[in-house]
Amino acid sequence: MRFDSYTVILLTLRPDAPVMTEEQAAELQDRHLTHGAGLQDRGLILARGPLTDQDDERFRGFSIWSVDPATARAHAEADPAVQVGRLAVEVMTWMMPAGNIQFTKVRAPRSIAEATAD
Repeated sequence: MRFDSYTVILLTLRPDAPVMTEEQAAELQDRHLTHGAGLQDRGLILARGPLTDQDDERFRGFSIWSVDPATARAHAEADPAVQVGRLAVEVMTWMMPAGNIQFTKVRAPRSIAEATAD
């Protein structure tokens, strides 16, 4: 059997994350969204989004990448939220039977305002 493999990144809230005002957190979130959207536009990220209703509140975001783990890690570590020490990056390879999943290119939100617009 043939398998497809993808790099997966799990973003987690660091226990030593800096304390921020709501305004600072919103500005950082917009920069985080813009960074990820640019990577998705380039085809490096195939799908990404926040995690909700999880058992462990440290788990914040999940993304599936089209590139090798080292390349994905380098781009993820350039994320502004990672750079300021709010989020940590967990990298792994995800495998499944070939052809089991397909991705469609969509425009990703670049700000909180875009993400919450109807």
